[in-house]
Amino acid sequence: MLSDSLGVTAEHVSKAAASQFPKDDFEIVRLPKIKTKNQIDQAMEKIHKDNSVIFYTLVEPELREHLEEQAGKYSIPKVDILGPALSALEIISENPPHLQPGIWRQLNRSYFRKIEALEFAVKSDDGRNPRALKDAEIVLIGVSRTSKTPLSMYLAYRGWKVANVPIINNIEPPAELFQIPREKIVGLTIDPETLLEIRGQRLEAIGGKKGSGYAQLSEIMKELKYAESIMKKLKCRKVNVAHKAIEETANEILRYFA
Repeated sequence: MLSDSLGVTAEHVSKAAASQFPKDDFEIVRLPKIKTKNQIDQAMEKIHKDNSVIFYTLVEPELREHLEEQAGKYSIPKVDILGPALSALEIISENPPHLQPGIWRQLNRSYFRKIEALEFAVKSDDGRNPRALKDAEIVLIGVSRTSKTPLSMYLAYRGWKVANVPIINNIEPPAELFQIPREKIVGLTIDPETLLEIRGQRLEAIGGKKGSGYAQLSEIMKELKYAESIMKKLKCRKVNVAHKAIEETANEILRYFA
């Protein structure tokens, strides 16, 4: 297998083909990171001495042509895995291909990073896993109903490992919060009246009892004052979430991490 990337695609195809023949008849050798004609020439010097067939994934037309010429020179059977597929897709899309080696792997890596970030956010939601705070890229703190969870999930969808920790009046946050770099921490703030309205709507939605401390202005002001004292102790950045969409707040937070 000759490839301008890692050769994984060529290996899969060659193994699938080899599986149709008696076992142990073939030795599969991968030659990755082919970037120049000289590398192809060096590979051919080794390959032509054995009874071989070449499976190759080269996106650069010039490299593909050179490989085909050299394989013809030595009468080595060859299988172009990407060339016909690129040509067919170019016809129906009416757009030229990027011709960027390893682009699929890069896209795949981005996808799996997003999945990993989402799993991390779920496991680290609402202070559930304080030990993971050291592994988080962003740590959100704030009182209840300051959008900690939806913000965590949105930022995770964008590939960031996010944990969030609730600040509960007169309850000391986990010690791990004070052991991580303050640059990773973002305090979510909000004005008392807006929080009162949000909590009132939440109580109504779940059929909660009106007049509870959760939705009383005096209690909310105590909570916010305590949260402010924790943020001051942490010396962390702060972002006001009042009257902002999740996307807007997230973009504001990410400006600190650009």
